[in-house]
Amino acid sequence: MPPFWHPDLFARRRPHLAARSRVLGAVRRFFEERGFVEVETPCLQVSPGMEPHLHAFSTELVGPHPDDRRRLHLHTSPEFAMKKLLVAGMPRIFQLAHVFRNAERSATHHPEFTMLEWYRAGEGYRTLVQDCVDLVRAAAEAAGRTRFAFRGLECDPFAPWRVLTVQDAFAEYAGIDLLATYDGSHEPDPAPLAAEAARAGIRTGEGDRWEDVFFRIMFERIEPHLGAGVPCVLTDYPVCMAALSRPKPEDPRLAERFELYACGLELANAFGELTDPVAQRARFEADMALKERLYGERFPVDEDFLAALEHGMPESSGIALGVDRLVMLCSGAEEIDDVLWAPVAR
Repeated sequence: MPPFWHPDLFARRRPHLAARSRVLGAVRRFFEERGFVEVETPCLQVSPGMEPHLHAFSTELVGPHPDDRRRLHLHTSPEFAMKKLLVAGMPRIFQLAHVFRNAERSATHHPEFTMLEWYRAGEGYRTLVQDCVDLVRAAAEAAGRTRFAFRGLECDPFAPWRVLTVQDAFAEYAGIDLLATYDGSHEPDPAPLAAEAARAGIRTGEGDRWEDVFFRIMFERIEPHLGAGVPCVLTDYPVCMAALSRPKPEDPRLAERFELYACGLELANAFGELTDPVAQRARFEADMALKERLYGERFPVDEDFLAALEHGMPESSGIALGVDRLVMLCSGAEEIDDVLWAPVAR
């Protein structure tokens, strides 16, 4: 394949890149009109992010003296730094950040990509659903799109969106009563869910955790249908998959979390943010123990982040949206490389 800068190859990508510029302009107008402040935080962090299945890029920060060395990581999300700004007193912030995830490359994944992240202090996570509706529609209008199409699916972002609980999605697309297999703990017994998966004709592996079986069912039976016809907001995840979100007061088995899908493509992940530093430390430690068991590595806890939570983070909601994937839908691109000005060398 010729290099990305070859004029013939670049000419094919030009329309997608023109759409990218219009979408980014619409994103910034959207937030400016709603009183958000655009912020910028460092890519180099003590902790790149604590999700067990994400792999980071690492480097060494060298000071003016030979013994002044510190291991840092390129962030997988600007989340920790942005939450520190919430503690500092910023009520509404957004960022278009370059983020980095190793061991991920496909038609919809890139090792360096653009993430849009925004936070609302003092507002619940359900407010973010309307943000997504208005933002995606603004992006589509800027790109001249009335419908999205991807891999044989179409959806109309201007029609009323569907809001679907994870429990209802498992029942509708896999015939599984998810919560009947889940005891509300952070490390549930996988056997009941594995039995339901087998009954539905989904193979599982020996030693699979509950979460592993969950994702097998999601990938095989549920995700391909999400966002068909209209975008879909998938909400009320089990609390063992809460990440940095807090439990729902009305049902502590579930988390204040939703994901956004269009044409079967995941676009965004949102939380009612966890603000309890003790609970957050416990989750970090559990996540790193799992990461070490699965991959033989662990990342340090950002103690400054936990200190900020201890100081007092306001009740907040936050969301991360994959800009490149949104541009793919807005431009009709089939691969993520088509919407990047210069892809990372293979």
